[in-house]
Amino acid sequence: MTKRKAYLPLYIGIAIALGIFIGSTFNFNNNAVLFSSNSKEAKIKRLINFIQYDYVDKVNTDSLLDDAITTMLAKLDPHSVYIPKDELQSVTESMQGKFAGIGVSFLIHEDSVAVSSVIKGGPSEKAGIKAGDRILVANTDTLFGKSFIKKAGVAKIERGTIDGNRKMSDAVMKALKGEPNTKVNVLAYRRSVNKKLNFAITRGDVSIKSVSAHYMINNTLGYIKVDRFARTTYDEFKQDLDELISKGMTSLALDLRGNPGGYMDISNKIVDEFLSEGKLIVFTKSKNGAIDKSFATDKGDFEHGKIYVLIDQNSASASEIVAGALQDNDKGTIVGRRSFGKGLVQQEMELGDGSAVRLTTARYYTPTGRSIQKPYTKNHTDQYNNDYLERIHNGELVSRDSIKVDDSLKYKTPKGKIVYGGGGIIPDVFVSIDTTGTFSNELYSELSPFIFKYIDNNRTEMNKWELYDFVKNFDKNDKIFNEYISELNLNYTIAPRVKEDLERYFNAIMARNLFDETGYFIITQKKDNMILKVIELDSKK
Repeated sequence: MTKRKAYLPLYIGIAIALGIFIGSTFNFNNNAVLFSSNSKEAKIKRLINFIQYDYVDKVNTDSLLDDAITTMLAKLDPHSVYIPKDELQSVTESMQGKFAGIGVSFLIHEDSVAVSSVIKGGPSEKAGIKAGDRILVANTDTLFGKSFIKKAGVAKIERGTIDGNRKMSDAVMKALKGEPNTKVNVLAYRRSVNKKLNFAITRGDVSIKSVSAHYMINNTLGYIKVDRFARTTYDEFKQDLDELISKGMTSLALDLRGNPGGYMDISNKIVDEFLSEGKLIVFTKSKNGAIDKSFATDKGDFEHGKIYVLIDQNSASASEIVAGALQDNDKGTIVGRRSFGKGLVQQEMELGDGSAVRLTTARYYTPTGRSIQKPYTKNHTDQYNNDYLERIHNGELVSRDSIKVDDSLKYKTPKGKIVYGGGGIIPDVFVSIDTTGTFSNELYSELSPFIFKYIDNNRTEMNKWELYDFVKNFDKNDKIFNEYISELNLNYTIAPRVKEDLERYFNAIMARNLFDETGYFIITQKKDNMILKVIELDSKK
């Protein structure tokens, strides 16, 4: 006992030294707080404890804290957001452009999982899975029948199909996704041979395409559709750009309609393909006034080509960086409608429990110095999110003259073109929204189930089609389309223009199922007013 007491001061000294060492290894500038004396943090922790231990009813404090964080961020700006841990993985996968899985697209048809397409070179193709196969079991998970429907929390099947049902799709994804290089044993039913087949599939990285379509509109005008700016987007874009250049493209329609944005550095790399070395692409400014500028390099492969950028009211963030950089450098033509108006830069920060916040850390400005962020106030949520309705009421979706501009936010490009800040990119050439030929949700919602069923019943014959032959010659006598109309058994007459549009979408979705998104866009864009305007503009070059 006396010996222990003699060494006690030494033990205490070692403990203190070890504590100091451990403490010094934490980066407190990155908000790693173990022993915080911050009164505000202590206040929040004390409140949570009071609620957890003293409140009269049982409360899920995790859910309460999630709600509190969401409310707190909402008071900052419209784009600082909280990402719960159960959503972070899917958000991350989308932005990284890949996930670990078996490499199939599927839909829920009747009470089973039907493979609609197999990703080329992916794990399922290597294992032998084919389009049309029904996945019945994945390891120990049953993926068909009433038990599957009940387990997924679905009440009933409507009209013989539950195509796209979120709960069931989530259940399937959970069964099929997993860590790379792990195995999943799949039992599938193949109609063409009327047999159940076993497949051992090794999960691998599956690409999530962000550049969904590319093709030549005519001999010199190419088209590329960019859905978002993910980590893989530039590589996808560059591959498609080079392919179209090799086919003789001298003009490009870059479609950013509906593109919500993504990584700024990726949008900058795409802009770099069009601007000569030294041209300013964008600059950001932080709270402390630090300015970071991005310039074009000498790597551009389409600096001498003509560029048309297609935007609409849902083109935001990185999409607006692309449009703004080209517009302010007098490069190309911006076609469409006023863009969303997001000029804030977010950084994703993990909170340590699998959740994260996407926090606004800077503002960005186009080369002329304009911010295109639309106005917002502290109580901004409803007004900000209802901006689209305001645009409808103001008439700006059908008339350029209805777009409100602030003369105090007027800027000039090097060639003297007037551009405005304060609320999105105003296009050089306005194209109104198409308000004719719309059809009901009932007509549209039944398209995919009918088309899948038709292809599934005629798969051998349908697989013989080539894309461009299909675009020109499929269903010329309207036999299949009329079969679809008859099956709906509608008790009203479809107007000729609505029927024409519906048939175009019918063929487009058929092409998407048989080929890919390129087939869909080739068909739908035959009557696409923005594409038709680009063709008109390019013919005058």
